Amino acid sequence: MEPDRTSPAFSLWITGAPGAGKTTLVAALVPRLRKRGIDPVVLRSEFFRQRFSPHPVDAEEEREAFYRGMIEVAAMFVEHGVPVLIDATGMRRSYRTAARECLDGFAEVHVECPPELCATRHADNASRGAGASLPAGVVEPAARYETPVHPELVIHSDREDPESAAARTMDFLISSGRIPSRRQSRV
Repeated sequence: MEPDRTSPAFSLWITGAPGAGKTTLVAALVPRLRKRGIDPVVLRSEFFRQRFSPHPVDAEEEREAFYRGMIEVAAMFVEHGVPVLIDATGMRRSYRTAARECLDGFAEVHVECPPELCATRHADNASRGAGASLPAGVVEPAARYETPVHPELVIHSDREDPESAAARTMDFLISSGRIPSRRQSRV
């Protein structure tokens, strides 16, 4: 079966330090996309870790394999005309660079947030069970996060509410030609 090329196929990696607000942005963005007739696949690192690395270790080889797998899954969707949102820290620039080289319509959205606020949010999420996919003692500290050099969009989650950030992300998707300026009708 031939891929459906009438659907917009793009890939956004929503990246930022743990606790920056990536998942919050995605949660506000998805309904906006759906209102335009675009139903993206959301690849959350927590989901992948729980299912494909149920006992993750803090080893570079494991992380490389993990992110390589996420990118391969994203590529399969994009090749079939399905837009993808990658909701993952991606601690190393090399992971995101690999995605850029492999995924059509790729853009990096950096959710920026002061380290102190990230640490508080990350601890709050872990205490509620959200994002607590790493075993005790294995954390992804913001100090190890390599910020993007040239992201296509920067969201300041300490100054922008999720709805405003999602609106700016939609504006970027439209202005960059990744999605049409008008709602798509379903056939």
